[in-house]
Amino acid sequence: MPNNPAPALILRDGDKEILESWTRSTTIKAGLVQRARIILLAADGMANAHIAESVGTTTTSVWKWRNRYREVGIDGLGDAARSGRPKQVSDLDIVYATLARPPKKYGVTHWSSRLLGQHLGLGNATVSRAWRAYGVQPWKAETFKFSTDPELVAKVTDVVGLYLAPPDNAIVLCVDEKSQIQALDRTAPMLPMRIGDAEKHTHDYKRHGTTTLFAALEVATGTVTGAVKPKHRRSEFLSFLRQIDRAYPEQDLHLVMD
Repeated sequence: MPNNPAPALILRDGDKEILESWTRSTTIKAGLVQRARIILLAADGMANAHIAESVGTTTTSVWKWRNRYREVGIDGLGDAARSGRPKQVSDLDIVYATLARPPKKYGVTHWSSRLLGQHLGLGNATVSRAWRAYGVQPWKAETFKFSTDPELVAKVTDVVGLYLAPPDNAIVLCVDEKSQIQALDRTAPMLPMRIGDAEKHTHDYKRHGTTTLFAALEVATGTVTGAVKPKHRRSEFLSFLRQIDRAYPEQDLHLVMD
């Protein structure tokens, strides 16, 4: 860069007041405020090196904005249009593509962000942002069931009504069981976590048959009464019902179960 100070920049009519208002504004972008200060200092005849030091930039940047203002005026201080290919796929296009099943050639049933990005010619981060914006979660799956019971509505109404408005001095319990639970144990005791060392388990295990879990959820409080039984028969279920009865002595019980 030349060492001699550049001549004072000549401002166009009315630009000084606009530039000064930019420097006082709290809503204009910081970059635009900095450019306004450069032009105002250049108009005062300050050397480019001193301008750069004053506003916290380089002399190259000072030369750039001086020349931009000289050629275009105050409109030249704005950001130029960014180079590169303009965005051709909108977030909505990404969502529509996500809702369609992947082509058979990919050998998958659901899109991943990387695979869909590759398919559309986009980055996976762009796909992920679109999914977050529209609440799309291709990796999740849930179940549903159609009932053929003609009394379904009446039964659901009774159950929901019992949950929401139970009889006075009564307890409502949701009872269910899970059978065929594999009783597994590691082949060696666990090694506890130590300083600089993680907790460790053996990779293999030994089987101890199967077991059945019975549970009763008290909906109003979240209290769970549970029992583990070796088998899943009427006698085990009856034993569990007697356990519930002992857990709530002298109270009316309403059980909801399938």
